[in-house]
Amino acid sequence: MKTNRIILLLFLLVFSSAFSQETEIVFLSGTDAEKTVEWDFFCTDGRNSGEWTKIQVPSNWELQGFGTYNYGHDWSNRDKTLGKEHGLYRHEFMVPANWQGKTVNIVFDGSMTDTEVKINGKLAGEIHQGAFYRFKYNISELLSFGETNLLEVDVAKHSSNESVNRAERQADFWIFGGIFRPVFLEVLPAIHMSRTAIDAKADGSFNILLDVNRNESGYSVLVDLFHLNGERAGQTVHAELEKGAGSKMISGKFDGIQSWNPEWPTLYNMQITLKKGDETLHSVSERIGFRTVELREHDGFYINGEKVVFKGVNRHSFWPETGRALSEANHLQDIHLMKEMNMNAVRCSHYVPDKRFLELCDSLGLFVLDEVTGWQDGYDTIVGPKLIKETVLRDENHPSVVIWDHGNEGGWDFANEKWLNYWDIQDRPVLCPWLLHNGADTHHYPQFDYAIGRFVFGNDPFMPTELLHGLYDGGHGAGLEEFWRSYQSSPLLAGGFLWVLADEAVLRTDKPGTVFDSDGNHAPDGIVGPHREKEGSFYTIKEVWSPVQVQPVTINREWNGRLFLKNEFIYTNLKDCAFNWRAVKTKVGSSLVTTVGSGVIGAPEALPGETALLEVNCADALKTADVFQFTALDPNGYELYTWSWPVVQPEEIVNEWSLTGLNESEIEIERTEDLIVARVGELEFSFNKADGTLQNIRNKKGQISLSGGPFPVGTDSKVAGAKWGKDENGDFKLEILYDAYPKKMVWTVYKNGLLFLEADPLQGGRNIDFIGISFNYPEEYCKSVRWMGRGPYRVWKNRLKGSNFGVWEKAYNNTITGESFNNLVYPEFKGYHGNLYWATLETSESDFTVISETPNLFFRLFTPGKPQHVAGGTYPPFPEGDISFLYEIPAIGTKFKQADQLGPKSRKGIFGGHNGDETYPIKLWFDFRN
Repeated sequence: MKTNRIILLLFLLVFSSAFSQETEIVFLSGTDAEKTVEWDFFCTDGRNSGEWTKIQVPSNWELQGFGTYNYGHDWSNRDKTLGKEHGLYRHEFMVPANWQGKTVNIVFDGSMTDTEVKINGKLAGEIHQGAFYRFKYNISELLSFGETNLLEVDVAKHSSNESVNRAERQADFWIFGGIFRPVFLEVLPAIHMSRTAIDAKADGSFNILLDVNRNESGYSVLVDLFHLNGERAGQTVHAELEKGAGSKMISGKFDGIQSWNPEWPTLYNMQITLKKGDETLHSVSERIGFRTVELREHDGFYINGEKVVFKGVNRHSFWPETGRALSEANHLQDIHLMKEMNMNAVRCSHYVPDKRFLELCDSLGLFVLDEVTGWQDGYDTIVGPKLIKETVLRDENHPSVVIWDHGNEGGWDFANEKWLNYWDIQDRPVLCPWLLHNGADTHHYPQFDYAIGRFVFGNDPFMPTELLHGLYDGGHGAGLEEFWRSYQSSPLLAGGFLWVLADEAVLRTDKPGTVFDSDGNHAPDGIVGPHREKEGSFYTIKEVWSPVQVQPVTINREWNGRLFLKNEFIYTNLKDCAFNWRAVKTKVGSSLVTTVGSGVIGAPEALPGETALLEVNCADALKTADVFQFTALDPNGYELYTWSWPVVQPEEIVNEWSLTGLNESEIEIERTEDLIVARVGELEFSFNKADGTLQNIRNKKGQISLSGGPFPVGTDSKVAGAKWGKDENGDFKLEILYDAYPKKMVWTVYKNGLLFLEADPLQGGRNIDFIGISFNYPEEYCKSVRWMGRGPYRVWKNRLKGSNFGVWEKAYNNTITGESFNNLVYPEFKGYHGNLYWATLETSESDFTVISETPNLFFRLFTPGKPQHVAGGTYPPFPEGDISFLYEIPAIGTKFKQADQLGPKSRKGIFGGHNGDETYPIKLWFDFRN
């Protein structure tokens, strides 16, 4: 037993000795916005200023109740007060006596913006300028070892360097103050490696640029590679660092490695050990991925030898309650949302992100465009090179970082660009987003047919680094399908980045109540809301960018079960995916569906770019099914997309619906001065004599307020006459004539109590936003809607993808997309809905159902509220009335573009025909028999 204790003691001593040669990290602040530490704080101006108090670190002080809120455009607005307060921080910390002789750095991961640091009353170094960057000071000579030390920090919200203000503070995003990322001590051995820059290639070869703080005798270097489970992944690579050399490039190769890519994000731990003889001086472990990045001239971006297409989004580091101070949960949520939309890339706009975000991109798999700040103006040649160096040295070993962005939309000084290449041993491509520069065309917000000699008509790889600018419900998914299919026609397509992931609506702690502020229309640009509520475009993007694409197919009860799948992965064979199907039977008016068949389908062999045949054995299920669903899952079991198709036509649903066998009663007709009243059983329908519109409906529960219709919309059509009477079956008919579309509409009241409307088919027209018929119904009576058609989100003409066919239900809400931040309920209740088969409105009066016999009919349910700050083409027109049945609906534009600039499918409708065309009249059945 005693021997075992001695062995254990020796092991612990050896382990402790070895461990002590690693870099030690000691946090002085919290690790993120969710795990903070309280420091002393003094704000010099604005709210809660002029006295010492407490603040959580990391944080932005505005969200903690201090100073002044400002959006980046406020500097040019004379009506706005520009907060230029300082935040003074104090924090005491203990330093162990055994740190004496080591190098102790204090590290700030992000501080807005000019930051002066003192230790025990003495300056740690020059004031740091620039908000988003990691900076550090060697404070070894300033510390009192074995005692309590005082940290004092003076943070100026605005910089004394005007180029910093122009790049960061005069920008189209919220500007905050404070130490918003962690502060920690980095404790290093006396002799240590100060930089280990790694260039790990896809073939397993690598270069390491190793810097040491001093070298008086010559050292040896060992490089070891381990799988994440701790197993060794190859033999040790040895190198020597000659006496006096402060830097060395070390090369080697590990065999049998798996390369990194976002579909298969394989990571390793590379351990680099600095030794003097048998003594370990310092050991560093870096988590890396092996991958090779190339930008081939007049061709494209290649990663690991495969041509890539970036499917990405711009992302601000933002959360409503914490500003730019984020948590682990925030980073994970954003990455999972991007992956769920089938994105493979993110542009960090317009600044370098938290390091933890990049670590998660490495492990979960996203390409990253890492950006030096400069919204529309760049840093000068004094501060710019320093911040570029800080960017590269912090982020150089992340396999996810494949491109450096040098500013945004003019936010650069070209004299600074060379420093990105100087510091980066991987020599990653450098872009200037919105320029054709360095061999890549990144022009922002192109219209559909852009441009002579560029993009699909050009000679250079192209990827708009800002595309389809969102605002409210516009942009993003609207127009994306057409843009993308056009871009895919060119071998020069390198990708695109939508603007932007999330609405930037910040919690205003300076206002009474709960106010989330997006600064008018400057920041409600997201695919998701400020708390990541999913808008309709989310699912459009998910379908359009799915790496499995189903080729167009008609599915009906005679379908042969064949699906053709296009593999649009970059690195994945379809055999590694999974597929399943489901066929369901529906019932008019019910949200319940019955599964009549389902199954799992063997995955076909198909390399990226290939199309494979998949055969579904579903013939028996289709005999009774109304809807067919097909799901593709990625190799990890996550849904890529679920497609769905109607198996039957609308008229088949009507034919199966119970039109016969109902109780029939003779129809009584009453005429008044203005009305014709038809009574059948417990139902009563009142029609206007002059124009045939419904005026009132009553059933056994009382009045139903559907009225005032039908009336034509989208056309200048006047009533030419009306006539009525009973037909040979005793059913009541009311015929309305018009001088234009629809020429004729006919009401039929059947003896079983059903009401039927038929409107003549569309004959012709141009420049059509919408066309069809409308009714009035009081919105305040609506409680919910169940329907069969596309859903659950509303659609626009240029955003049909992502709305799947099926049976859906949603409660009434009054959401204004991108504005109702205190009560963002999605899917929105109001708006256009696609391919209506039937809809049941639950109301406070009496539920009623409308069943369509007309294919591809749009169903408009009320008019969404108009946002306060509409811009571009983001509020399309709606018909008069409340409930409409339409052949055509409008497209929606973007913040900067009208809809007609987004492609042919975004333009106004056109229709023409000839006598004898068998087109489709609008046929609607109304069931008020509740």
